[in-house]
Amino acid sequence: MRALFSMNIYVGNLPEQVQNDELKELFQRFGTVDAVRIIRDRVTGQPRGFGFVDMAEAAEGEKAIKELDNSMFKGKTICVNEARERKPRPGFHRDPRREGSRDSHDNREPHKE
Repeated sequence: MRALFSMNIYVGNLPEQVQNDELKELFQRFGTVDAVRIIRDRVTGQPRGFGFVDMAEAAEGEKAIKELDNSMFKGKTICVNEARERKPRPGFHRDPRREGSRDSHDNREPHKE
């Protein structure tokens, strides 16, 4: 559980070769980094070009955003801003009553032979 004053930061346009520890090091200049997550494709495992950094203090996060947004990092201009809360995706609802179901709107009967 994060502290009340923490901040989740979105970092976009990341170079493919960047590692979690390198991104953490970049943000540690501004304060305590609680966590770093570089998002990867589920199938290929390749980086998707964005990630998230959790800063311990909102003020430190705001300073990092101000300083790092539109800055160069490993040859690419990165986009840095406060992460928005993730919205539910249409057509992809988890229904605990239907274990293994990807879509709670799927009303088809199982195929019988």
